[in-house]
Amino acid sequence: MDEQERYARARRRVEEIRGFYEHLVLYTAVNLVLFGINMLFSPDSLWFYWVTFFWGIGVVLHGFGVFVEGRIFGRDWEEKKIREFMEREERR
Repeated sequence: MDEQERYARARRRVEEIRGFYEHLVLYTAVNLVLFGINMLFSPDSLWFYWVTFFWGIGVVLHGFGVFVEGRIFGRDWEEKKIREFMEREERR
């Protein structure tokens, strides 16, 4: 692997991590606003937690996808599959 390829892989990894943190900040900000709206306009009927819960599942899955090594469909898996398809095409 040459220097340029290593740089490209490192850059992709940093972009994945940055994307997760942007997602987490947006999740937190939006849910705080929804909580405030819920408490101001209908404190007797809580509804904000539905958004928080289901979107939270998405945030957790995003975090697993970014930070848990050995991901089933991670970047390494994609590159391996791309190489396999390219080799098949060469053989034809």
